[in-house]
Amino acid sequence: MKKILVTGFEPFGGESINPSWEAVSLLPDVIGGYTLTKLRIPVVFGEATERIIEKAKEICPDVILCVGQAGGRNAITPEFVGINLRHAEIPDNNGKQPQDEPIVKGGENAYFTTLPIRKIVEKLKEAGLPSAVSYSAGSYVCNDVIYSLLAKYKDTQTKVGFIHIPYCTEQNKTPSLALGNVVKGLRIAIENI
Repeated sequence: MKKILVTGFEPFGGESINPSWEAVSLLPDVIGGYTLTKLRIPVVFGEATERIIEKAKEICPDVILCVGQAGGRNAITPEFVGINLRHAEIPDNNGKQPQDEPIVKGGENAYFTTLPIRKIVEKLKEAGLPSAVSYSAGSYVCNDVIYSLLAKYKDTQTKVGFIHIPYCTEQNKTPSLALGNVVKGLRIAIENI
């Protein structure tokens, strides 16, 4: 069987939960042809990526799929691109708040996902779940992770992608999606990689 490393973030910005980790933790250990390794990562520039790379060195996954919360979005949105920019409106969980800094000095401006995200979006919509391709992962820790991983695994066999999800209904914010639907959406995404 192939191996997939699936990550979700710890809470940040004063929240008590992060639906990305809540959903990832509820995924089964096997989906389609993949065995899953689940990893909770910090909302900290640089450190989140380091944790993922450490775990990837240990398990040698075929795919790394990161999941993050995008409050304000009303759909499950696979990311098309990561950009070489750190710009934080709020501090990360270690108090760092970079302003218009490159992730990699002299690095490529952007990297594109290596997952079939248009197919994933199509399958999510067929299942009745709101979904769309996103062309901006922002400039906070989520983008930091996707850009850094795509740079690290460029020209390798390891596929890399990132999916943003809305708030979950349990957070009492809008727009939101029921946690069960997020879990269903992530299963569909993994089945279609």
